[in-house]
Amino acid sequence: MIRVLSLEKAYGGRTAVKGISFEVHAGEVMGLLGPNGAGKTTTLRMLATTLRPTRGTATVAGYDIVKEPLAVRAHVGVLPTDPGIYGRLTAAENLRFYGHLCGLRGRALERRIDELLDWLGLAGAKHQRAEEFSKGMKQKLALARAVLHDPPVLILDEPTAGLDVLSARAVIDFIRQSRDGGRAVLFSSHYLLEADRVCDRVAIIVDGEICACGTPADVCREAGAASLEDAFVHWVARRGNGARRGVV
Repeated sequence: MIRVLSLEKAYGGRTAVKGISFEVHAGEVMGLLGPNGAGKTTTLRMLATTLRPTRGTATVAGYDIVKEPLAVRAHVGVLPTDPGIYGRLTAAENLRFYGHLCGLRGRALERRIDELLDWLGLAGAKHQRAEEFSKGMKQKLALARAVLHDPPVLILDEPTAGLDVLSARAVIDFIRQSRDGGRAVLFSSHYLLEADRVCDRVAIIVDGEICACGTPADVCREAGAASLEDAFVHWVARRGNGARRGVV
């Protein structure tokens, strides 16, 4: 569902993403893990077609991110770091507005809105203005918006950042249920315990390059580490030492 081949993004004299390649399949959760500034968000933005790659190729749901951006957007649900919820609109109005942008109308849209609000525990806040929502409630509403048009692919940027334990658990449950429903889910995170719990595979990205990719167990084995957190530290340190020696 997502196929990335030698994808690269340069800004002026700096290359933020350096020729990365990976795949995400239907019914799979892939975690893109890395420290701040590693290139996670840049990668997700390219796949969501809000950034144009400098080199390389990628397809999402079979559509080329450069040649067919509108088709990609029709088949992907995106959660950016800033959820962009309209505060003066109610939960239902936020979803209805987005549904209209996606070409959804009438009773089918209203049923879908009710279904998603109920699924994410927001049914009681349906007619409440979003400006009154907690951060966790806004994140849930943004997730409902991401799947409103029933896309086969989800791209989520730091979906649990800043959330309390209960809200973060609700988001993780959402990711699992999306995978169980057959969606391909790609999400970025630097919460290693969370990634270990929910990801079928992970890719560790450091300084714009993927250092390791595979199941959490495979990544740990390759690093000779007892946990994903230890493996992460190993790959970050190894990349840092290589950079200091002039190795790329």
